[in-house]
Amino acid sequence: MGLALLKGWLKSGREGSDIVVVDPSPGDELRTLASVQEIPLMATVDQKVRAGAIVLAVKPQISTAVLGAIKSAAGKQTIVISIMAGTKLATLRTALPHAGAIVRAMPNLPASVGRGMTVAVSEGSARDSDLAAARALLEATGAFEWLGDEGLLDVVTGLSGSGPAYVFYLVECLTKAGIDLGLQPHIAEKLARSTVEGAGELLYQSERTPKELRDQVTSPGGTTAAGIGVLMDGRLQEIATAAVQAAKTRSQQLSSD
Repeated sequence: MGLALLKGWLKSGREGSDIVVVDPSPGDELRTLASVQEIPLMATVDQKVRAGAIVLAVKPQISTAVLGAIKSAAGKQTIVISIMAGTKLATLRTALPHAGAIVRAMPNLPASVGRGMTVAVSEGSARDSDLAAARALLEATGAFEWLGDEGLLDVVTGLSGSGPAYVFYLVECLTKAGIDLGLQPHIAEKLARSTVEGAGELLYQSERTPKELRDQVTSPGGTTAAGIGVLMDGRLQEIATAAVQAAKTRSQQLSSD
């Protein structure tokens, strides 16, 4: 996810020289991107540096070590943005007592192409200028919303944070359906991918609700009505709610691990 955000920032026009990436084991893609964009790539945090903003894009299981490593770099002018699932604001504040502002955010993978969805929550004492700076940084990768209740960030994690994977799986399922009914695999995949891509772009550009768009496609007694009827009879809504609930529950578990 950190790499996705990095790509989004570069796509939005931010200079690579304005960013420092700390990763003790960078992959080939990150190494190449850092080289091309002239981004400083470090294995450890420079203890002499006072960062303007720090984005924590690590697994929550290693949060203790990471927070200890950045403590000296997080001064009163530093905005700390954490995308670690389940790690609460209070935990971050305890670990980083001198940081100027702390924000928890949940972006998603499309941030890498500038079409992400990020939801964030901040401490109540955060300054307006810090919130504006955090918003500008996160909004550069796509849509953005502030959340008033930190507890709801687990729901966000299950919906938009994990959501792209649900959509990708839908494409897999539609592809397999086409193959099972006789289409060649490459044709079935192209149809499934293009359909979801096009529907997503239409949803993005249209002011109509998803239901209104669905109704436009669904003629009474037609082929779409027959297909959508199966999805509704198959309790797709219940499955979607269960999937988001499962991801939400796991996010809550991470906060207590």
